[in-house]
Amino acid sequence: MDLGTLNRQQREAVTSTEGRVRVVAGAGSGKTKALTYRYAYIVNEPGVEPANILCLTFTNKAAQEMRERVDSLVGYGSEDIWISTFHATCSRILRRHIDLLGYDRNFTIYDASDQKSLMKEVLKEMKIDTKQFPERSVMSEISSAKNEYKSPLDYRNEYGSNYRNQRIADIYECYQKRLKENNALDFDDLLVKMVDLFQANPEVLEHYQDRFRYIMVDEYQDTNTVQFLLVSLLAKKYRNLCVVGDD
Repeated sequence: MDLGTLNRQQREAVTSTEGRVRVVAGAGSGKTKALTYRYAYIVNEPGVEPANILCLTFTNKAAQEMRERVDSLVGYGSEDIWISTFHATCSRILRRHIDLLGYDRNFTIYDASDQKSLMKEVLKEMKIDTKQFPERSVMSEISSAKNEYKSPLDYRNEYGSNYRNQRIADIYECYQKRLKENNALDFDDLLVKMVDLFQANPEVLEHYQDRFRYIMVDEYQDTNTVQFLLVSLLAKKYRNLCVVGDD
């Protein structure tokens, strides 16, 4: 493939296909272009199947643009291109395996409105004063805990030394219980349950490690703890991980 439109640093990033690669550059410097060319280069030069490459992004718009760029560069086999957001990737895999965690595969994904409604029910059921524990504040605290991959018990053990945090741990526990009763996940749960699935089921993890032998992450500076854990688990076997981000 023609790499003539790339500068020296971009070509180096594109052609460094094996092992761990970190690409750091400022905004507007062509990082995403390098990532899409790298995807196509891995397909065209080493001859890796598109189905064996996973590229993770943070927005649907970014994923769509990258798919279109890679499609134009790769052509054959492009229908197997797996470029998507972290959340979409987790949703897709959980639809196949979440029964191993005690959920039905037809689980519902709660949006912000659904979460708010459920939280209202939980606070009412627990007779919690919403002036002391506003819904939005509690939901934000729970979301932050999930982003750090902290379960209700983890949260209680780490932060439960005062009354407020003890109560938030109680609310978090009840909220998760109600979600499971409803066979539902909130947006943050998609990532948490994906890591839970891989840690509890080594054979499922190995299947996806073998499937995704090359992994790339765009806007890597925005990853949180649970996303880092997910990428680390997937890349652990073959260690072909390329991350791209701002300094």
